[in-house]
Amino acid sequence: MTAPTIADVRAASGRLNGTVRRTPLLEWPLLNERVGGRLLIKPENLQYTGSFKFRGATNFIGQLSAVERGRGVVAYSSGNHAQGVAAASRAFGVSATIVMPSDAPQIKLEKTRALGAEIIPYDRKREIREEIAATIAAESGATIVPPYDHAWTIAGQGTVGMEIAAQSAEQGLSLDAVIIPSGGGGLAAGCSLAIKDSSPRTEIWSAEPAHYDDHAKSLAAGTRVANSAEAPTSICDALLTPIPGEVTFNICQRLLTGGLAVSDAEVSTAMAALFSICKLVAEPGGAVGLAAALAGHYDCDGKTVAIVVSGGNVDPGIYSDAVARGSA
Repeated sequence: MTAPTIADVRAASGRLNGTVRRTPLLEWPLLNERVGGRLLIKPENLQYTGSFKFRGATNFIGQLSAVERGRGVVAYSSGNHAQGVAAASRAFGVSATIVMPSDAPQIKLEKTRALGAEIIPYDRKREIREEIAATIAAESGATIVPPYDHAWTIAGQGTVGMEIAAQSAEQGLSLDAVIIPSGGGGLAAGCSLAIKDSSPRTEIWSAEPAHYDDHAKSLAAGTRVANSAEAPTSICDALLTPIPGEVTFNICQRLLTGGLAVSDAEVSTAMAALFSICKLVAEPGGAVGLAAALAGHYDCDGKTVAIVVSGGNVDPGIYSDAVARGSA
């Protein structure tokens, strides 16, 4: 598989201009006081479909031929990539089939279906989603839209990093670090290409839930390391990928400084802070970067740090419980 370059990210930026939302880069004094530095929040929960995944899906489907689009697309996802593919497919007039875990948050299932996609449920403990998608693609001729491990997807996600670099420069700020939620690594890989191109000294850190910190472990080991099959569950459903992608890890290994792991309790605290201070709704997986900063896993004292809030698709019950715990 071919890895994307900064040229691919730039091309994606031009391709997506006017289609995806240029989310802001925002700052709150109360957050700064809590960490002793400057935190710049990139709220991709405000993106169309509520997460950054719309960028990669749109960049991918936008490069398919007319014949390929006519055959439709198929994807596998716990929810955010599903919605991104469904929305991008609808925009291009393409039929979409999404393989989703039966225990995915109800709001993600409902929104994906509302966008016109057909959902094929599967049991994530007993079935392999990639195999189901491959079978559907083989039978229908549809194109599989990978959630992270493809150059087109990674380049689309990298436009988040291009915006961070441009927006921080517009504010006259030099970034010491960027913290990015990581599941398969597409967002971290794409953003690191964009940010390191304009600011080589800026550190890039992945953020993951505890026990699912495969990027942190892989970066430390110098090779891809899988999460334990016996790992306890986490509220961060969007980040429970078993192992970093091959293409994404090759990029992350070169460009990331390291990885940070946070507990569910720390995630709840970050969700509560985003709600009470920023008036932003973040899903658990979207809040892991801020959780790492607030908990001190990354020392922000005296530094300027950009943090991606990667999504805001969360069931109301899960959200209210997490915010209540985090506030307490």
